[in-house]
Amino acid sequence: MPTAIRTENLSKIYRLGEIGTGTISRDLERWWAKMRGKEDPFLKIGQANDRAVKGDSDIVYSLRDINFEIQQGEAVGIIGKNGAGKSTLLKILSRVTSPTTGKIEIKGRIASLLEVGTGFHPELTGRENIYLNGAILGMRKKEITRKLDEIIDFSGVERYIDTPVKRYSSGMYVRLAFAVAAHLESEILIVDEVLAVGDAEFQKKCLGKMGYVSKNDGRTVLFVSHNMNAIKSLCQTAILLENGKIISKEITDIVVKKYLGGNSEYLNFRKINQTKEGFQMINFGIRNNDSLFEDLILCDKEIVFEIKYTNQTNYDCIYFNIKIKDDEGRYFMVTTSHNSLNLVQTGINKTAIMSIPSGYFNEGTFTVDLMVLNIDKRGYNTLYNEADVLIFQLQPYQKEIGTWMGKEVGYILPQFNWSSK
Repeated sequence: MPTAIRTENLSKIYRLGEIGTGTISRDLERWWAKMRGKEDPFLKIGQANDRAVKGDSDIVYSLRDINFEIQQGEAVGIIGKNGAGKSTLLKILSRVTSPTTGKIEIKGRIASLLEVGTGFHPELTGRENIYLNGAILGMRKKEITRKLDEIIDFSGVERYIDTPVKRYSSGMYVRLAFAVAAHLESEILIVDEVLAVGDAEFQKKCLGKMGYVSKNDGRTVLFVSHNMNAIKSLCQTAILLENGKIISKEITDIVVKKYLGGNSEYLNFRKINQTKEGFQMINFGIRNNDSLFEDLILCDKEIVFEIKYTNQTNYDCIYFNIKIKDDEGRYFMVTTSHNSLNLVQTGINKTAIMSIPSGYFNEGTFTVDLMVLNIDKRGYNTLYNEADVLIFQLQPYQKEIGTWMGKEVGYILPQFNWSSK
């Protein structure tokens, strides 16, 4: 198969702080270095885009030395944590922004859906925006008209198709924008995680359409999502980005396991081995109550968070804090161990367990922040603190409905149980 997209040493740097085009002195330094055949002096001081670490440079690499090839008709998933460089990469490929260094070769027209309302003029109606998008792609009016009914039917917004899109909800915007991008004749379809705005039925419909145009029409699809089930169902291969660099480009199942497992022996498990003041965090894992770390985690079973540690401090008031956020980075659960339970014991290879009853979570991908603190006369002292310490995915289940006082009810917010052993 011919190559649709190829990148060579692609990098993108940003300057933090004030927005501007730079200074004359910096431009002269860069020009003088170029005249002498030297490297750009301001690229040398660029640091990796790790948002969790305070840097000493105001120039960071959003992407650094990106090299890959994508064949025509291939569906490729791009995954990574927030801030890994996924959206920046898609913007460069879509020609929304230009790379700082490197080379890109693209064969074919690109239809991209990077955020809600991409390419739409808010004052124009839905129908007019369909023609506008087609014209941007270089299509004739007759070609667009031939596909118009199909686009409107797929979007499900026929009643509002002659209404200015500025009055659309975000869900309607995405429905129409995806329908336009998927049906107009482009060789490459680029979709960022905007599908999260749509309902579950429409997301499923979009995945089906992307799979169809890839397999049947020979179109190349690049898809960014935090939904690993969607990535695995659509994409044969995937690219894992971390701090602006490619960590892996392999078969999707292998890349997803690396993303969810990190430096783990198993999926849903993380080795840590960090020590401070005699307190050592050894590892952290998540599983169902009756399963192993490498097994799938199911929503309809009790979920266990297991923390292994060694405590050789004199502190008698240590507690764990767990915060969980969804795939859009929003915190929705915070829980802390209760000191009166004497949870944190002194000794080697102790285990703290936090259990969540079945039915609390919906399916999806979640991220955990973990902190260990002690309290003394001086106040709080952090013994361990790491954001995004573990990413885990919950598989779907058939949610049961319970009964309470003769009425059908959903699950009530549970009490989270902490224990030790």
